[in-house]
Amino acid sequence: MKTEMLVILGIFASFALLEIIFTSFFRKPNQTRQDAIVEIVSTLTLILVTQPLALLGGATVAALIAPGAQDALVNIPVIAGIALFLIFDDMMQYWWHRASHTFPWLYNLHRPHHNGEYLSIRVVYRNNLFYYLLMPGLWFSGALIYLGLGWIYAGYIIVKMAVIYGAHSDVRWDEPLYKIKWLSPALWVVERLISTPATHSAHHGKYQADGVTNYKGNYGNLLFFWDVLFGTAKITRRYPEEFGVENLPETTAAEQLLWPLVRRKEDKALEIAPAE
Repeated sequence: MKTEMLVILGIFASFALLEIIFTSFFRKPNQTRQDAIVEIVSTLTLILVTQPLALLGGATVAALIAPGAQDALVNIPVIAGIALFLIFDDMMQYWWHRASHTFPWLYNLHRPHHNGEYLSIRVVYRNNLFYYLLMPGLWFSGALIYLGLGWIYAGYIIVKMAVIYGAHSDVRWDEPLYKIKWLSPALWVVERLISTPATHSAHHGKYQADGVTNYKGNYGNLLFFWDVLFGTAKITRRYPEEFGVENLPETTAAEQLLWPLVRRKEDKALEIAPAE
């Protein structure tokens, strides 16, 4: 997996470089010192601790449940292996993400991802430190790796992260393509298949009334198709003018990272931003 991690880090660095050149990577609109703290701590924790633990945990549970099943799926067709990851990782992440905008306690773990008033490659891994540790898709991926699909996961995760990085970056790769009329039919398919800057930025919009924002939808990570399938898609080919969360009390970097261990003095659960 070392090679795959280097490739993923290279893709991340490429988007960061594009932002440095075209949109300012280090100085985003309305950013605060807290934003930098949350992004650095959450990103490093995920890469070095949380994701490896969740994958290992999934493999360990699978070994306990089926001790004789290690590498049982190693010879299945590639297309079948990819389908398993799309269902048990990507679709499960869609439902986990959707649940995070439905249940207040889970939203407290996810709110940091939306708390910055900008969209950027910087916010990709921006979440509470417990958010990814509890993510079912990572545990299922660990189980599938135990079953012998690590070689497929290596390619799958590279493609998935490239799409996610591209959807979060404020270097909007899709924007100039929308201006080319003869590409419109192909883009119609693309924007319903994978997450794009336009569809995902709508999920990060601040004001539901702006006609673009879809805060309670556009949950897809690799595949936007899940939103189309489950009725949460909104496609406008436009981008919100403002990002962040609406009508929520202020929070600290410590609470964003460590809730429920760290709470505001009022000791009240954060409320979910309005759906309408």
